[in-house]
Amino acid sequence: MSTASTRPPEGRYGRTSDERADRTLKIVGAGLAAVMLALIGWFGYHYVAGSRISGEMIGFDTAKDTVRVRLEVHKDAGVDGYCTVRSQAVDGAEVGRADFRFDGDGTRFDEVVTLRTTSPAATAELLGCHAD
Repeated sequence: MSTASTRPPEGRYGRTSDERADRTLKIVGAGLAAVMLALIGWFGYHYVAGSRISGEMIGFDTAKDTVRVRLEVHKDAGVDGYCTVRSQAVDGAEVGRADFRFDGDGTRFDEVVTLRTTSPAATAELLGCHAD
């Protein structure tokens, strides 16, 4: 005896509902992926292009009531801005914080700034640079 197949012949009656659902999910997934990629690209571009001033701390030296910090700052010509530096004691308490201005037409500054502290400092940290 042979058993009769309960499936219709291949390709005779079009796609099944499972195949249509799979195709719809693939299209929706591809659309969402394209939107997410565009958003990430847009935010990334504005983050990089919007930063008209950036800085890097090269090093620091501590003393009893001051910290000398060497900063390298890059900015667009004609843009005025400032960089915020802070210092912490050994126990993590903040002992100093100040903003240092970088004005003028130069595009690169390599300066040593002095941050006054309320007690001996252990570290110095560049928190960020901002354009006016």
